[in-house]
Amino acid sequence: MSHTPHELSADFPEHADRIHALRESDAHFRKLADAYHEANRAVHRAETNLEPTDSLNEAELRKQRMRIKDEIASILNSA
Repeated sequence: MSHTPHELSADFPEHADRIHALRESDAHFRKLADAYHEANRAVHRAETNLEPTDSLNEAELRKQRMRIKDEIASILNSA
């Protein structure tokens, strides 16, 4: 398992400029991106045992991150 953080610009390199523009112009997108980064950091801390947690909680953190990422992908692919 990789312990490398999943950054939006790395996950969606073809949309890097759009991600930046939407963060600047769309409050909902900015809130989603911030929530993604928060969830991503929590997963990363759990995976690297900086903040150890049980496997159920870690799985829930990953699911939360994926739900947010799916919503972001939908926005990025809608235009």
